[in-house]
Amino acid sequence: MNSVYAIVIGILLGIMIFALKTGVGCGFSNIRRRDVLIVAASYFVISVILGGLIGLVDQSRLDLITSMGMTLHVVVALLLIGAGIYTQKKWLCGHDVSKRTFLFISVPCPVCLTALFVSCMILASALGWSGFRIGALVGFVFFFTVVFSSWIFRKMQRTPEDLGAVMMFLGIFYLLGSMLVPAYIKSKQTVYSGSGSEIDLIPLLLMGFVVGCGYAIHTLKVKKNEYI
Repeated sequence: MNSVYAIVIGILLGIMIFALKTGVGCGFSNIRRRDVLIVAASYFVISVILGGLIGLVDQSRLDLITSMGMTLHVVVALLLIGAGIYTQKKWLCGHDVSKRTFLFISVPCPVCLTALFVSCMILASALGWSGFRIGALVGFVFFFTVVFSSWIFRKMQRTPEDLGAVMMFLGIFYLLGSMLVPAYIKSKQTVYSGSGSEIDLIPLLLMGFVVGCGYAIHTLKVKKNEYI
């Protein structure tokens, strides 16, 4: 029974971390409180739907979605980095676009939806509850965390510039994760030989993109200091 409680607490904490990401987007942007409630309520509805799909989705399709996880991470990472740079650039030029760009960090993405569905499956097997009941539990935790965290972040009185910085940080974090995790797994499975090793071009391109993003961020900071 103790192991079941540990699994449930661990899954719920993981869901709260995903919800915090959404709360950052809502709290750092200049959207209305009604919009925050709409975003949080959408996650509740989606969680209930995903919970109801437990047992209806073929395991082979779930394995296919899981195998695409790294590709989805790269796509989400690039979108977050691009949206973060755009948000900061527009803010430094006197335009607030956070009411639109916050969607890149707050709206449900394929990575988040997959994590929610897997969480519902694990909780259903651990607790033995029905799918809709599990979905309601996950949705309530997500709803409460989004509303509460966005309220806390609003009290910090952050600007859209901070939102852009957070989006770029998360994007680079996702991008590095998509590069390092497969490399680590490959290193464990590779048998080293005396022959030369092949060079993978994609990680090098992605690393170059990260360096370019760092240069762009530095340029924006320099321009901001010149304006001041």
